[in-house]
Amino acid sequence: MHWYLKVLKNYINFHGRAQRREYWFFVLFNLLIALVLSTIDSVTGLYSEEYGIGFLSGAYALFVLLPSLAVTIRRLHDTGRTGWWVLVSLIPVIGYLVLIAFMVFDSEPGTNRFGPNPKGISASP
Repeated sequence: MHWYLKVLKNYINFHGRAQRREYWFFVLFNLLIALVLSTIDSVTGLYSEEYGIGFLSGAYALFVLLPSLAVTIRRLHDTGRTGWWVLVSLIPVIGYLVLIAFMVFDSEPGTNRFGPNPKGISASP
């Protein structure tokens, strides 16, 4: 949960680097919260067939849009890539697979053009 809250607090920071642990824990908690909210939407009747999304899950998706983008760009920076690589996700299927592969790669060792390696900075889990 620490990593999820760290990303939310750092939601407007598109500079620097984010290690794999920060990114993937954010994705995990994001997925779990979205599943719970979707279930609540379905049970309470807040799900809209017309729009294909529920009120709570839609509001949550808007809430985490900017933090998700920011942590993805910082994660790309950690692998030595520019944040513009996030646009590869606009290519159906293949784009997402490429982006997932980038998210799995290890950090670039040492300092790169985006800043020092976050693994070198002690962070309490």
